[in-house]
Order: sequence, then structure tokens, then C-alpha cells
Amino acid sequence: MPRPRRRGRTALLIAGAVVLGVVAGTCTGYLVQADREPTKLPPLSQPVVKQAKGEVAPLSAAEDRRVKTGGDLRKLLLKRPKGTRDTVFELGTDGWMDLAEYAETFKEPDEAVGNLIEEQFRRAAATSWRVGSTQNVVIHLVQYRQEQALSAAENAEGSYYWAEEESGTRSWPIPGTGDGMAYVHDSPDRKAGYLPLYSAEAHAWRGDIAVDIWVYDTKPIPKEKIMDLAKRQVGRL
Repeated sequence: MPRPRRRGRTALLIAGAVVLGVVAGTCTGYLVQADREPTKLPPLSQPVVKQAKGEVAPLSAAEDRRVKTGGDLRKLLLKRPKGTRDTVFELGTDGWMDLAEYAETFKEPDEAVGNLIEEQFRRAAATSWRVGSTQNVVIHLVQYRQEQALSAAENAEGSYYWAEEESGTRSWPIPGTGDGMAYVHDSPDRKAGYLPLYSAEAHAWRGDIAVDIWVYDTKPIPKEKIMDLAKRQVGRL
């Protein structure tokens, strides 16, 4: 079962920093410009650029990403490897997780519901499998409407923050994902009467879809394992 996670206010802090940066830069520009001599304007008459003739060919279904991500989101999930088994706990229903079910993966589900509504959560697809008797893999694809904000990117930013808060963590960028990151936590969770639980995770986003991947095992998880899953999953989007 995936460990409940929490984004907190990281995305809001990052957004606030960006806004302040834009305002500061604009003010500096005004001050510099005020001390400069006026720049002569170019003549109003400019060469007329001829408009190209013909029509632009529409994208094919294979090229149009909206067609790809607007269909059955479950088809974009990595296929379950042969020989693997079901995890102990089922994720959602028939590969889908509604808002309430996805909110349960956070440490504060009630707060998460409100955040997800504000972020325009659209839908989530999930898959999981068990390798041998101890290793579990969990993958979420979370899609947002994104009419007011880049919520998929904010999801990833929050996930990076919380992953890096874990002690004994190593991290690497995921090639081909922009700012996607993979993490291996070398310090296991230990509880009396249980085997130590090691974990690794990867987070990325593409367009309106956030990708979350977790691997759990009773022995250390190699970097190659989480990186391979991340590259292959993002490659399907």
C-alpha cells in the first residue's frame, strides 16, 4: 500500500516567489529606463510580409497529444509485467481513483480534498503489482483540467519537496522529463515486529498529467529500478 503523502504549501510558496520575482524585475526595468535618453522610434512604414499560401495540415491522432491524453487514461499506464502478483490493497476501482480515493493517499485527506478541488482535479488512473513476496510497485497518473493553473507541475513540485525531506535520500533527474526527479531512500522505516521497509519514488509531469511512482521492498532498492520505471512511464505520455 502506498505511503500517504502530503504536498503542503510548497507550490504556493514557489508561485509566490515567482510573482515577487516578476514584480521586482519590472520595477528595476522602469528605474533603469527612466535614466536613459529617449530612443528614436523606427519609421512607421515597414516591409509587408507576404502571407504563405495553402493550409496547414492538421495533426494526426498519433501526433495530437490531446487525443492521446483525452481518452482512456488507464491505457497510458505501464503494463503490469508478466509473473507479478496483485498487491495486498487494491487501488481504486477497475484502475480508476476518484477524488476521495486519491485524497486518501495524503496524510491529511480532508485538507487534500479541498486542495484537489481548487486545483481542478479531473481524474486519476492507477496500477500496482507485487514482485516476489516483498517488492511492491505503485503508479498514479493524475490529470487536471488546468483552466486556471498548471496544477500538474505544482503536484510534481510538492512531491519533490516532500521526497527531499526524507533522511538518507539520494536523487537524480529523469532524462527526457524536464524537471522530473527520482529518489531512493536509503534509511528504511522500522517498526517493532516488522521487517525494515525501504522505498524509492519518482515524480514528473507532462502537460496536464502528473506522474507518481513508488517502489517498496524489505531490502534496499537500486537506482536502476526506479529510474527504469520512471523513464518508461513518462515515455508513454
